[in-house]
Amino acid sequence: MAYNLLKKFLIIILRGGIDIRLLIIRHGQSQADIEKRHEGRADFPLTKLGIKQAGLLSRWIAKNYLPDYILSSTLKRAAQTAGLIGTETGVKVESMSELMEFNNGLLAGLSFEEAAAKYPRPAVKNLHDKIYEQESMIEFRSRAEVVLSRIMHEFPQDKTVAVVTHGGMINMLFRSFINLPLVTEVSVNTSDTGVHLWTWEEGKRHIIFMNRTDHLIESGI
Repeated sequence: MAYNLLKKFLIIILRGGIDIRLLIIRHGQSQADIEKRHEGRADFPLTKLGIKQAGLLSRWIAKNYLPDYILSSTLKRAAQTAGLIGTETGVKVESMSELMEFNNGLLAGLSFEEAAAKYPRPAVKNLHDKIYEQESMIEFRSRAEVVLSRIMHEFPQDKTVAVVTHGGMINMLFRSFINLPLVTEVSVNTSDTGVHLWTWEEGKRHIIFMNRTDHLIESGI
């Protein structure tokens, strides 16, 4: 037993190893997307196209980047996407409420036109400000930091963790991952079922690729 533990330890040292691999994934098309509604915490399901996108994504992940763990937002559109990935890969999905989209308060579920009429966008002067019952930018960034900290400290080394979440949260995770300030002009676009791969390796953070949609391109979607 002691010999096996020592051998494993020496292999990790000699290999240099990757601390963790993060597959950051956006959910498939949701009903709110085609109805042009503010989504946020409004709990819309995937459309038929969204389910097809998630199915193609699941097969691509199983073939190319088989995860050891799958974490998912609890909102339907992400949970459905993660569920299909879990079924295809045989990996259990763990729900994580911190991965939910930005809490957009009173705008949730409203059409873009209705929201613009009822809740015109005021100038937010402070990062701790809350408007229309939304969370503040500081609170949103804090959730992203919690997610990354938990993954780094609660998961074993040299594992691949698939994180299924939302466009806004992916932006915050990216900013947290590369230590950008809260106030920044840098933004990340993520397509329906777009995939990002980031790694921690020997104390360094690497962006391997961003917003890959090979699974959709190959199928002609």
